[in-house]
Amino acid sequence: QVQLVESGGGLVQTGGSLRLSCAASGSIFSINAMGWYRQAPGKQRELVATITRGVITNYADAVKGRFTISRDNAKHTIYLQMNSLKAEDTAVYYCNLDQTEGSGGYSYTRDYWGQGTQVTVSS
Repeated sequence: QVQLVESGGGLVQTGGSLRLSCAASGSIFSINAMGWYRQAPGKQRELVATITRGVITNYADAVKGRFTISRDNAKHTIYLQMNSLKAEDTAVYYCNLDQTEGSGGYSYTRDYWGQGTQVTVSS
């Protein structure tokens, strides 16, 4: 089992910055990708940014140019640097990990989720 712990959320004013961290621990074998998702009140969870084993990144249109996802493989940790924050960025941010488990002819992929960290952007 893999555990994901997010940190770094908080309250900031419009235009401010925050840096989120997500540390993975437990039975980590072969990570395919990790990423950040967010969920605002009354809305479904949406993708924010992902980063693959090959360090290929993908961003939601709403955050392109403002957010940056990065990783530290030695620590099994990813980060989300959030700049120029807007009120629309207010949400609970969740960390996600996708990895390949098993071996031989019985390998499979599995997703894990963190508990979430609250980000609130006010005027």
